[in-house]
Amino acid sequence: MSSPGSVTYWIQELKAGERAATQPLWENYFRRLVARARQKLAGVPRRAADEEDVALSAFGSFCRAAEEGRFPQLDDRHDLWQLLMVLTDRKASDLANFERRQKRGGGRVLDEAGLQGRSEELPLAEIVSPEPSPEFAVQVAEECRRLLGLLEDADLQRVAVAKMEGYTVAEIAEQMGVVPRTVKRWLQLIRRTWEQELQ
Repeated sequence: MSSPGSVTYWIQELKAGERAATQPLWENYFRRLVARARQKLAGVPRRAADEEDVALSAFGSFCRAAEEGRFPQLDDRHDLWQLLMVLTDRKASDLANFERRQKRGGGRVLDEAGLQGRSEELPLAEIVSPEPSPEFAVQVAEECRRLLGLLEDADLQRVAVAKMEGYTVAEIAEQMGVVPRTVKRWLQLIRRTWEQELQ
């Protein structure tokens, strides 16, 4: 029996559906996940997201999967760290691939550091805030909740969230225990539902 306050205890609580267990796990592992993501993203241009976004996404994926009982072999801090490293590495790799895609400039698009010395203009940090305003963040969160609420089926909601998190069709199919063709069909249904609403 693990003692309250131990990582093993929090893992057991999370697997039992106690969402409060996420906070102490988050506090214990977030900085390490950010450092791991930073290491994996070294040399990768980061415009759409950064190492903190990678750590957030990896930890969020872990929590959802743990609550769904998808990690029966997860027992202690060593198992947890190995799992979190794999998730973080995968998310960092996905971000690196996304940033290097040809339609995003194939890695040749200049960020703010690349623009310095090329213009007399103000640095980008003085033009636009690096973070969304609280009002905008609330609007985005509400709109996401509203659009997800239009999907009455829980599986469709899970697929939509996974796709927004950057998972491929094959990865979503594996997570859901279905064939990729089913995920593609679900994504088409989600698109149609949202397009009808937005029109």
